Amino acid sequence: AQQQRNLDNIVSQQPRISGGKKSKKEFSASSELEVKNTSPMSEQDSGILDVEDEDEEEEVPGAQDLVDFSPVYRCLHIYSVLGAREIFESYYRKQRRKQARLVLQPPSNMHETLDGYRKYFNQIVGFFVVEDHILHTTQGLVNRAYIDELWEMALSKTIAALRTHSSYCSDPSLVLDLKNLIVLFADTLQGYGFPVNQLFDMLLEIQDQYSETLLKKWAGVFRNILDSDNYSPIPVSNEEVYRKIVGQFPFQDAELEKQPFPKKFPFSEFVPKVYSQIKEFIYACLKFSEDLHLSSTEVDDMIRKSTNLLLTRTLSNCLQNVIKRKNVGLTELVQIIINTTHLEKSCKFLEEFITNITNVLPETVHTTKLYGTTTFKDARHAAEEEIYTNLNQKIDQFLQLADYDWMALEPGSRASDYLVDLIGFLRSTFAVFTHLPGQVDVHSTMSGKVAQTACMSACKHLSTSLLQLLLEAEVRQLTLGALHQFNLDVEECEQFARSGPVPGFQGDTLQLAFIDLRQV
Repeated sequence: AQQQRNLDNIVSQQPRISGGKKSKKEFSASSELEVKNTSPMSEQDSGILDVEDEDEEEEVPGAQDLVDFSPVYRCLHIYSVLGAREIFESYYRKQRRKQARLVLQPPSNMHETLDGYRKYFNQIVGFFVVEDHILHTTQGLVNRAYIDELWEMALSKTIAALRTHSSYCSDPSLVLDLKNLIVLFADTLQGYGFPVNQLFDMLLEIQDQYSETLLKKWAGVFRNILDSDNYSPIPVSNEEVYRKIVGQFPFQDAELEKQPFPKKFPFSEFVPKVYSQIKEFIYACLKFSEDLHLSSTEVDDMIRKSTNLLLTRTLSNCLQNVIKRKNVGLTELVQIIINTTHLEKSCKFLEEFITNITNVLPETVHTTKLYGTTTFKDARHAAEEEIYTNLNQKIDQFLQLADYDWMALEPGSRASDYLVDLIGFLRSTFAVFTHLPGQVDVHSTMSGKVAQTACMSACKHLSTSLLQLLLEAEVRQLTLGALHQFNLDVEECEQFARSGPVPGFQGDTLQLAFIDLRQV
């Protein structure tokens, strides 16, 4: 079955194969190589290849070459002569049924290695190959109905055993090897005329489990990428590095192309890395669907569903964890916003990538859409929210240092120190937003928007907090000196709003944040 499958693959890859059949020698060499590479055979089987080596022209040995059937034939002959053939028939079938039950009992640690599964399958194949031979070489010692009934029992027991054992497996490459082994097992027995559809149906169940093990593996991959990222734009010093990154990630920017080296991409390392890993995941999904006799639409649907889980569940969780991480800096959050914007734009290229692999056009009815854009949008919104919360927390920390003497006779000569520091912090923070490197196409629309919202939210928060300080229940009395000092602080805030810390505000929009405070 393995040799036949390799031949089919060779033929399908080279449609115009020259000069008829392969010579026996070539055939045995290529298949032997394949067997060694993909499925090291058990001790009994390795004998097959040795036999071929001894005599090149000899056929691949069948059951009669590997098993001595003469005792069975002799017994059958003796019982027939004695007129008691039926007694032997019923004895033979009863004994073989018992042996079948033994063969179908999987070892308890079968799931630990591929060899465990291989031995199990070899035993079952051996049993049915022998029965098939008996069926064809004795008149009625066994009949088709008896073999079919045994095969039914074998199928249900094998499938139950595989369901149980494969569920213990957490290594995607072992699940993939197991799939290839089950396909070979099914193909072998199909060659003897046994129905194997149920095995292929069960492979579709194992495929869901394969997807789950892949998702677990990729969760670790994404975590490592996000943890090791430096969250700053990728610097490029020459054309070669530039081309390499553009080769890994679909990014075009005429402005950046024109700039002289050294220059910077707007996104950080994790963008090309995550994008490449999504493609690797798609390839890994595709590997499982080979040889399962599925239509290209089914394969396409399977890949898209798994990729959607990867995006909406695995990658989304990893991004959310980074955003919600303690002591994540504002510059990192801004970089995440830029990165997710670029990844969102790349989703259409992932759609094309899947289409090229499966040849199923996205316009086809029932084609599942990729939900990548929502994953990256959600991450971006979470990062924006985190920026606003983060800023407000920082403002609160400064405000804890506020120490007004409400009974002061004279005001100070300038705004309070804590407030000067606070305004200084806000200025430098918004400078980071507005001077983001490599921000060409995204600048005005995306981080500009975030900067404006963040600035407005910070000013409103500062204004309400100062108002609360002034109207605090414990403050029973105020001197004019204290009010003058407070006024200096409010003026400092208004001055900050007027200075346009973030471009793009209409007129005095930002100053309106302090209007209630000014009135009071």
